[in-house]
Formats: sequence, C-alpha cells, structure tokens
Amino acid sequence: MFLALLELRAARGRFLLMGSVVVLVAALVGIVSGFTTGLGDDTVSALRRLPATHVAFASGSASDQFARGLVDDRTATGWGREERAEATPLGVTLTRGTTGRGTEVDLAAFGVVPGAFTDPGADAGAPLDAARPGGIVVSRRLVDEGVRVGDTLTVDRLGITLDVVGTTGRSAYGHVPVAYVTTDTWRRIRFTVPGATARPAELPAQYSAVALRLPSDAGAAALAAADRRHGTRTVTLEQAFAAAPGYDGERLTMTSIQSFLFLIAPLVVGAFFAVWTVQRTPELALLRALGASRRRLLGHTLAQAALVVAAGTATGGALASAVGLLVGAQVPFSLPATTLAATLGAVALVGLAGTALTLRRVATVDPMTLLGAAR
Repeated sequence: MFLALLELRAARGRFLLMGSVVVLVAALVGIVSGFTTGLGDDTVSALRRLPATHVAFASGSASDQFARGLVDDRTATGWGREERAEATPLGVTLTRGTTGRGTEVDLAAFGVVPGAFTDPGADAGAPLDAARPGGIVVSRRLVDEGVRVGDTLTVDRLGITLDVVGTTGRSAYGHVPVAYVTTDTWRRIRFTVPGATARPAELPAQYSAVALRLPSDAGAAALAAADRRHGTRTVTLEQAFAAAPGYDGERLTMTSIQSFLFLIAPLVVGAFFAVWTVQRTPELALLRALGASRRRLLGHTLAQAALVVAAGTATGGALASAVGLLVGAQVPFSLPATTLAATLGAVALVGLAGTALTLRRVATVDPMTLLGAAR
C-alpha cells in the first residue's frame, strides 16, 4: 500500500488525468440517472400514488390504454363483486383550463369516486364531495403555476366551470400536473363536445379503467378467469405505467445512455492501467526479483485502481448532486440518496472490473526482464 501511494504521488499528473475521466463518467451516469428518475416521476407519479395493486383496462386496448380504452359501470360493479376485491372506476384525460384570474394551465384530470381508495383527499382545503360535483382538488404543481383554493377553473372549449376546493401532493401524468375531479365531472370533460350542454345522466357511463385492490395471493389463473368474465385485461399497477404517454420510450432512451456509459467506464479505466502497467514493467520485475510475491503485486495494483476509481466516483457523485441542485424544479430531475449511492456503486464496480484487464500482465511479470533490460 505504501508503494502504491508513492507511485500515485510520483505520477500524480497521469493519475489526476485518469481520475478526471472517472469523475466525468460518474457525473454523467449520475446526471442521466437523475433525469431517468425525474422523467419517470413526471410521467407516472400520479399513478404511483394510487393505492391500487392492479388496473383493469378494456380488452383489446394494447397501447395508450388510458386514452383509448373505455370500461363501463357494469364492468366496475362486476369486479367489485369478485371475492376479496375492491374496485372503483378511474378516469384519466388530458385537458386545459383557465382560472378566473386569467392563469392558463395544462392538467391531467383524474376522475375518482369521492371517498373511494383512489380519492387522494386534500392536504389543504376540502376534499372532493359527491354533493359538490363541480369541485376540483389540484396538485401542488398546479399551485406552483398560480392556481389557488377558491379559484374558478374553466375547461377550455367546453365551458365547464369547476371550483378549486383543495390541494394535494405533487403529482403528474404525462408531464402534466394532475387535478382530481368526481367521475361525473370527468365524464363531462371526456365526452362533452364544444357547445353541447349535456347533463351527466345523458353521458356514457364509461371510464378509462378500473382501479383494483386485490389480495397478494391472487394468482394469474384467477385474474385471467375474471378478465374473461368482465371483458378486461388486468395488469399490475407497475405494468400500468406503460399506458402513460411516452413512459416506455423515455425509459428505454435513458437506460440505453446509461448502459453505454457503464460500458465506457471499464474500457477507459482498463486502457489507462494497461498502459501504466506496461510503463512500469521494469519496476514490477525488480520487485519480483527482490522477493515480492505475485499476490502483493496484485494487491498493489488493485489498491491504486481502487483509490483512483473511488475518489473519482465520489467527486463525480458530488458533481451530479450539484447539477441537481442547480437545475432545481426547472427540469424533471430527481436523484434520491439511495439511487445516487446505487449508481455510484455500479460505476465503481465496473471501473474496477476494467482493471482486471491488467492483472494477468502483473501476475506474470518475469524477474529476468531486468537482465534483458541490462543488455
């Protein structure tokens, strides 16, 4: 270890250059990880908040199910009659509105039954009330955009007027802030056309999906049988995230970038230490001639690599965290400590794996090399 530190000090310029590369790779991986998590939260955080285990879509809807599929009251009631199952209709649609003070906002209207397990309640103000079907509970993100409790929100083109009665946690769907309305109000938003004045009773009793709470021991065969009875296709809540617009494409893109960075890290670290090992082959041969064991030389090489990779990774993690603080709420960036630690741990491991490219040459160095060098 002492010799490893001496070499680090003697060749600090080269090791600083290598460490800088590790810093940049670690920072890039951390930043990409933050954007991956942030984009995911900005797309499906409202779905993650649902205290549901499964979501039942209309059978035949294979993509963008929340926008394209519709289930009716009979389906929701039928699922509610299943043994040990809780079911409630759920409506999801994107729209736009303007407050009485002229604030224009995009929002994802989530239609829920007041008091059902999908009802988020309210952190401030009042929750949804079936007796006041014109109420709306907005997420904190809409509050940040200027919507306040007591405002009147008019849905663009439809002329539907809603009263902002409460606020709830920060949630989004498809990069749009979420607002919760009653299912009757949601049906008005979903099925009313501009200029029409249809009452809720005259609109189709249909919804985007059925939110389910099923027992943990519910088997695939039982779910398939229930789907056949009700004409639905049931997936877990996590699988339902794919129904959000752009979720799969964004995750695939960001994960691909991360994968390439994880491939680059061991190649860069391995190439550096391969060149470094070649340059100090005479020193290694001298140590072998003086009686140093192969195990000690391997430990010496791994110690150097571990110090460079660990220091570079830690600095890169700090840089990624600083970027997260800098961008703040301007972009969808989220880098929790656990995610950052796991990401940096993976970078360090793949970086050390690159060092393995040099271990064979270190272990097989021949003390007789000195005699050849003397000639």
